[in-house]
Amino acid sequence: MTSGNHEKPKNRDNPVAPNAPSMERERTIESPFVDHLGVRLVSAENGHSEVALTLTDAQMNTWQVAHGGVTMTLADVALATAARSLAEDGVGVVTVEMKVNFMQPGRGELRAFGHVLHRSSTMAYCEGEVRDSSGHFVAKALGTFKYMRRLAVGRDVVEQSKRRPPGANPGPSDG
Repeated sequence: MTSGNHEKPKNRDNPVAPNAPSMERERTIESPFVDHLGVRLVSAENGHSEVALTLTDAQMNTWQVAHGGVTMTLADVALATAARSLAEDGVGVVTVEMKVNFMQPGRGELRAFGHVLHRSSTMAYCEGEVRDSSGHFVAKALGTFKYMRRLAVGRDVVEQSKRRPPGANPGPSDG
């Protein structure tokens, strides 16, 4: 069920900002793995997102269609981006749980669409789908995402990367 009434956060440490700036203006996801795959951000705002990927030979399986891992990753990115579009700057999301049903093989360009169904101050429950360049229904996804400012990695605590200003062109040494 979609949460239609978004109340203002009650405390300043709440990572979810109902009126957070849109990621639409950025057109970038800023994840080294996602960038490596060639995923492009089409739109992300108000709990909705669209991402696209033109498949390469390296992303195919032995039947020369999109590898399931690529399809699942694209769905994960779309859902996470939809969830992140509702968060304030400096807040990221991590996938807590995800389910993907593969309907048919993907070919050409894949497009994934994400939508936040419900959110709380710390979590977002999202759904989405992946379609190929012919409009065929490739996959359906459901996932739960946790909003986080920091991520404990072993004994280290890692800060979420800040979103870059519109028009910024990240270089290879940017972290």
